Amino acid sequence: MSATSQRILAASRALFAERGYRASSMQAIADQVGITKAALYYHFASKDEILRHLTLPLLDELESALAEAEAGGDPETVRWRAIEGYVDVYLRHRETLVMLIRDMTLLVQAPVADRFRAAIALANDLVCGPERSLEGRVRASQVVAGLGDPVVLFLDVPPERLKRLILDGARALLARSDPAQEGAANDPAPTSRPAGVTDSPRPRGRPRGRSGGRPTALTESEARQARELYAAGRPVAEIAERLGVSRATVYRCLKT
Repeated sequence: MSATSQRILAASRALFAERGYRASSMQAIADQVGITKAALYYHFASKDEILRHLTLPLLDELESALAEAEAGGDPETVRWRAIEGYVDVYLRHRETLVMLIRDMTLLVQAPVADRFRAAIALANDLVCGPERSLEGRVRASQVVAGLGDPVVLFLDVPPERLKRLILDGARALLARSDPAQEGAANDPAPTSRPAGVTDSPRPRGRPRGRSGGRPTALTESEARQARELYAAGRPVAEIAERLGVSRATVYRCLKT
């Protein structure tokens, strides 16, 4: 990407955060950069394209951090890698996060909204861990929801200090209940497999994770099976276990 394109993105991010996406015109962006409107359109065909370039790094890194956390092994390690990775990404992209919060309508636009929903759902899943009681799921959603607000509200606090405070808050919240001690009796019992959905052998040569672990992609038939299971109400963790892939892989499949 050229230096001018990077200047345009930086100026756009600042304008969107200050005025809002819809209130910032292409002319205003051009004026901020010090170029003509025609020159701006040479680099970016529309304001939507600028928005896509601004949000992609945040979403890409968030999805990557959660996928790496999921490979962490035991549930407690996975939980804290997910929490810390989530906070790290938000802190690296504070201006973009402020921009999105400043104009909340951006968070309901596809594909931004779809990818955010999938990332948040995966984060909730990883923070909750294997215990799927209602109490555990609610507490996990509270923790994940509380990771982003301080990043936006306390812009004057140095990132490292703010990160420590956010993690301390997450520990305090999780310490109020121990999902491992909560009974799962109230959770619905597994239901039978939907008609017509069967396990299929995994073909050789499938893409696998960096550590040689679970595959990072699904075949077309497996993707169709994952969507059918999800539509039938099966939890993502069960679908991932049945197909022998990570939950991140399943979430990527469901959002496409």
